[in-house]
Amino acid sequence: MFGMASGQAIAHEGDSVAARRESCCSAYHQAVELIGKRWTGAIVFVLMDGPLRFSEVKVLVPDLSDRLLSERMKELEAEGIVERHVIDDMPVRVEYCLTAKGRALEPAVRSLKVWARSWL
Repeated sequence: MFGMASGQAIAHEGDSVAARRESCCSAYHQAVELIGKRWTGAIVFVLMDGPLRFSEVKVLVPDLSDRLLSERMKELEAEGIVERHVIDDMPVRVEYCLTAKGRALEPAVRSLKVWARSWL
């Protein structure tokens, strides 16, 4: 039997929790959703060691299709995490590298890898 009083007790209890703990903010949620999107974390991880061409990223991130890699690269570019550089050579080459914003993710991504090796 849950009545109005129970609901009020929960709301009151929730207020005291909010006073003692930090809430989850929308920026944190957005960051987790971005880096947690399928293949995105892996792409950022392989780019942490320096610029790579599209085909090199594919080799380092097994099972990733061309279509999905292209889509993720465009998303990461739009977020300002990855830069696309066209190298005017014969033949023309395109390389991808992390921006300062992307490199700032390195401690979090490396920590997540350590955690995964220990716990998964």
